[in-house]
Amino acid sequence: MKLKKGDKVVIISGADKGKQGTIIKVLTKTDRVVLEGEGLAKIKKHLKPSQTNPDGGIVEIEKPIHASNVMLLDPKEKKPTKIGYKTVTETVKKQEVTKKVRYAKKSGKVLD
Repeated sequence: MKLKKGDKVVIISGADKGKQGTIIKVLTKTDRVVLEGEGLAKIKKHLKPSQTNPDGGIVEIEKPIHASNVMLLDPKEKKPTKIGYKTVTETVKKQEVTKKVRYAKKSGKVLD
């Protein structure tokens, strides 16, 4: 999965289309991401009483969204963009080191 925790994304389909948020959790087994943001859909979860929550009750939590329904926001243009990979060579202590980094395809800016 090309998305990582902390990325700013925009929702491109579904009930929350056009809204922006930040990834707070990546669920790789189910290809879903959990977003934090203003006005995003939440799920009401009924909790039984426990030691950490002695009263129990109803709690609202962020709803996971499939990774194909979000796109990364380009850090330069603030528009949705695709993510690509490229190798970058750096010289560290007189040695060349190659790194695989993510970049925004719209502006070409390196993300990592």
